[in-house]
Amino acid sequence: MKAKIPYIYTSLLYACAFVLFLEWLYPVNQIGDVANMTVFLLYTVFCFFISMLSVKWWLSMPLKGLGLIFIIDSLYMTAPLLSRTWVEQLLFEIGYNVNALITQQWYDLTPLFRSVLFLLLIWMLSYLLHYWFVVMKRVFVFVLLTFVYLSLLDTFTIYEAGGAIVRTFVVSFVALGLSNLYREIDRESLRFPWLKKSPVWVIPLVSVVLFSTLIGYAAPKFDPQWPDPVPFIQSAAENAGAPGSGTGIQKVGYGENDSQLGGSFVQDYTPVFQAAAKDEHYWRVETKDVYTGKGWEKSAEPQYELMSGEQVNMQTFSPDVETEEYDTMLDFHDDSNMEKLVYPYGISKVESEQSFHLRTDFDHGEIITERNHQRLNLDQYTITYQSPSFAIDKLREVRPEDDPRKIKDRYTQLPDQLPDRIGELAADITEKDDNRYDKARSIESYFGQNGYTYQISNVPVPKEDQDYVDQFLFDSKAGYCDNYSTSMVVMLRSLDIPARWAKGFTSGEVIKNGDTTDDYDIYEITNANAHSWPEVYFPGSGWVPFEPTQGFSNLGDFHMNVDETNQDNALDSDEQEVAQGQQEEVRDDKKAETAAARGDNNASHSEMNWWYLLISISAVGLLVWTVYVTRFRWRTAYLFHKLSRRQDAETFQEAFHFLLTLLNHKGLAKYPDQTLREYAKRVDFRYGTQGMHHLTAHYERILYKNEKDNQKTAKLIQSWKNLIKQIMA
Repeated sequence: MKAKIPYIYTSLLYACAFVLFLEWLYPVNQIGDVANMTVFLLYTVFCFFISMLSVKWWLSMPLKGLGLIFIIDSLYMTAPLLSRTWVEQLLFEIGYNVNALITQQWYDLTPLFRSVLFLLLIWMLSYLLHYWFVVMKRVFVFVLLTFVYLSLLDTFTIYEAGGAIVRTFVVSFVALGLSNLYREIDRESLRFPWLKKSPVWVIPLVSVVLFSTLIGYAAPKFDPQWPDPVPFIQSAAENAGAPGSGTGIQKVGYGENDSQLGGSFVQDYTPVFQAAAKDEHYWRVETKDVYTGKGWEKSAEPQYELMSGEQVNMQTFSPDVETEEYDTMLDFHDDSNMEKLVYPYGISKVESEQSFHLRTDFDHGEIITERNHQRLNLDQYTITYQSPSFAIDKLREVRPEDDPRKIKDRYTQLPDQLPDRIGELAADITEKDDNRYDKARSIESYFGQNGYTYQISNVPVPKEDQDYVDQFLFDSKAGYCDNYSTSMVVMLRSLDIPARWAKGFTSGEVIKNGDTTDDYDIYEITNANAHSWPEVYFPGSGWVPFEPTQGFSNLGDFHMNVDETNQDNALDSDEQEVAQGQQEEVRDDKKAETAAARGDNNASHSEMNWWYLLISISAVGLLVWTVYVTRFRWRTAYLFHKLSRRQDAETFQEAFHFLLTLLNHKGLAKYPDQTLREYAKRVDFRYGTQGMHHLTAHYERILYKNEKDNQKTAKLIQSWKNLIKQIMA
C-alpha cells in the first residue's frame, strides 16, 4: 500500500518552494521599474497559500482570478468595480495593448497590462512549483536555476546577492533532503507510523544543513583564482557598435554621460514628474560646450555659486527680450532620482515646503539644491519664470562682429579632425541666407527636406576613426534627438556661429486639461520625454532654442515686430509666412512628437498579416498544449458523465481500459510478464484498496466468459470512480 506522507511535511516542502520563489522576486524592485512591489508579494502569498491547501481547481482558479481583479482595480481603475465605466476602461486597455502587441510596440504596453502579465506569471508559478515540489518531488532543477539567476544578477547588476545565495543554500538543501526522503518512502511503499507522531527525523537533516552552512561561512577562503570577466565584457561592449549594428540596447531617459553618443535604445514611459503649467515649453537641465567627435563634454567642472534665498539669476536671454511672467508646479515621483533642478527658460524664483539652498553653475546652466552642505532632491517645488518671446526681425539684424570674444571662442569650438565635408554642407545649405537667423532656420529645416528619419532602433555607433556627426549626415541619415541636435550645433559652429548643446525634457503629455483659461493643464513627463536641442547665440537677445529633430516642434516663442510708423509698408509675403510658421510651430499638435518618439516601428501590411498568422498559430499551439496536458482530466470527466448515463458492459470496458492507461501514465505500468490479476494486486497494494481486484475480475468475466451483468457493472462503477480519484489526487 502506498505510504501517505503527512500533510504537515508536504506543506513544509512547499514552504521551501515559496521561499525560493521569493528570492526571484526580491531583486525585481532594484533592477527593474516595478512599483507597488508589496502588492505583488501579497498576491504571491495568497496564490501559494491556496495551492498549499490543495483547493480544487474549480475553486482555486476563481479565487486567484478575483485576487488579480481586486489588485488591478485598486492600482489602476478609477470607476467603481465592475461598473459600466470600469468594464469600458478594461476593454479599452485590452484593445490598446493587443494592438501594441500586434504592431510590435512592446514599450507601449501600459502599466496595467504589464502588471496583469506579472500577476499571471505568479499565478502560474504557484501551481507549477506545487506540482514540481509536492506532487513530483523534483526540486533540483529549480534550485539550480535559482543559483544561476542570483549569480548573474550579482555579477551584472547592482543587486547584492551574497545573503540571498546563503539563504538559498540553506532552504535548497532542506528541500532536497525532504523531497528525496519522500520519494524513497513512496517508491518502496514504506510505512512509518512514527512519522506522523514525531518530527524528530527532521532534526538530523536540519542539523547537517546548518552545520555545512556554518562551516562554509566561517572557513578561510582563497582569493579569486580567475580574473573578473565583467570589466572585459563591459569594455568590449562599449566598442562593439559597428555601423549598422548598433550598440547594446539602452533604455531612454535622462543621463549624465554624453561622451559616447549613438546606438539604439528602447522607449521607457516611466513617469519622472508631473507639472502644472499654462503652456508647453522645454524643461531645461544643463548645457555642454565641447564637441569631441564622439559626443559632448564640459570644458570645466561645474562651479556652483550660492544663491540668495529663493531667487535665481539664470538669464539665458537679454533683458530686452519680451517676456510674460508665469509659474509652474512640479511634483516628482519617488524614484525619479533627478539630482539637478528641472526648469523652464526664464527661471527667476524657486519655492518649496522643504528647506533648501540653491547653487547655480551659470556656465552650464545647472542648478542644484542642498541642505546642510548635502545634495537634496526636492520632491515638489514651484518655479516662477519669465517666458521669453523672441523678435524674428531683431534676430535677423544680428552682426557677427557683435559676438563677445568669450562667447565666440568657447562656442565655436570644433575638433581638429572634423571632416571638411561637414562645413561644406553647412555652407551649401545656407548659401542664399544673409543673416544668422535664416542660416539657423535653413539648417534646422534641412533634415526634414532631405530624407533623414527619426529612428531609435538599429542606430549605429561611429567607428574609432569616424566622426559622430559625419556618420549621421552622410552615412546613416537615421537617428534621434542627439543626432539631430549635435549635427545642427556642429554645422553652425563650422560657420563661426556660436551654438551649444542643451539637455532636458520636452513638455510631456497633457493628462488633465484646465477647466478654464485661468486653470493649469497637468502635464506628465516620462523618461521618453528626455530630449536634447541646440541653442544659438544672438547678440542683444541671448541664447535662442531651435528644434531640428524630425517630428518635434520648437517650444520657444517667436514673433515679428511691426513698427507703427511703417504700418503702411506691409511685410513681404516671405516674412509673414516665416512669422506665421514660427507661431504655428509653437502650437503644433503633440501627436507628431509622440509618433516620432515611439519610433518608426509600424510594419507593412504584409508583415502585419504574418504577425496575425504567428499570433494565431501560437494561440492554437497553446490551446493544443493545454488540452494535451489536461487530457486525462478531460477524459475522466467525460467517462464520469458517460457512466452516469450508461452503466452497461461496453461502457465498463472503455472505463477499464482508460484506468490502465492512466496507471501507466502515473508510473505504475503493467509488466509484460504480469497477469491482470497480479497487476491488480500490485495496484491495490500501492493505493491501499481492493477496488482494482474487483474491477479486474469483472472485466475478465466480460472479456472471457461474455458475462454481461449490468447490475454488477453498476455496483463496480463506484469502485472505479473512487480508484480514479485516488490516482488523480
